[in-house]
Amino acid sequence: MGIISWIILGGLAGWVASIIMKKNGSMGILANIVVGIIGGFIGGLIMSLIGGWEITGFNITSFLIALLGAVVLLALVNMFTKGRAS
Repeated sequence: MGIISWIILGGLAGWVASIIMKKNGSMGILANIVVGIIGGFIGGLIMSLIGGWEITGFNITSFLIALLGAVVLLALVNMFTKGRAS
């Protein structure tokens, strides 16, 4: 996948993850892209540990893996920042 594909897939996965985790109001487009791209790496790591699929290109499987990783990332961030002033 090229850099443009990573940005688009990451932006979409980060945006959907922020909606799922109810963080959409506090995140901008750049944060969604970063969360989605890092989520892609986290999701890929999780899937490789359990012997599942991997991110292979711009397709629904890659999107779902990036979404899984982005939700995990946002959950971890929320766990460590809960109770702090926003």
